[in-house]
Amino acid sequence: MKTDNIKIGDLHFEHVHWQKELLFWEDEVKSFNNRLTEFSKRWTNKKVLAQLDHFQKQFNDHERVMNSLKCDVDAHETNIATNDERGGDAINTVFTKYHFALRERMEILRKVHANLKTDFFQFLSKYI
Repeated sequence: MKTDNIKIGDLHFEHVHWQKELLFWEDEVKSFNNRLTEFSKRWTNKKVLAQLDHFQKQFNDHERVMNSLKCDVDAHETNIATNDERGGDAINTVFTKYHFALRERMEILRKVHANLKTDFFQFLSKYI
């Protein structure tokens, strides 16, 4: 892991991007939940309602993970800014390792979000 070229501004840039991405996903999930509500009013078929409930649970779990990650990104941003204000070195190994762990969590969440979205749209197209 090469860290000598990593600057606080670079990490901040990535944090801002992640925060915006998470906010976008939150808006999407709200939209998906609204769609679920609409569907639940139109369908009485138990199989369809079971699938709606399944997606509702997945969206709730996804929101919890997004909120947790958003809090962790915000805390990391605060820690780095505090270190910078105190005159700390540009980046230390602990901050770098934690940042890379956050990056990996974001990459995993991107895949999860994309798969969930794909599955939901396939479900919708089946019953629209």
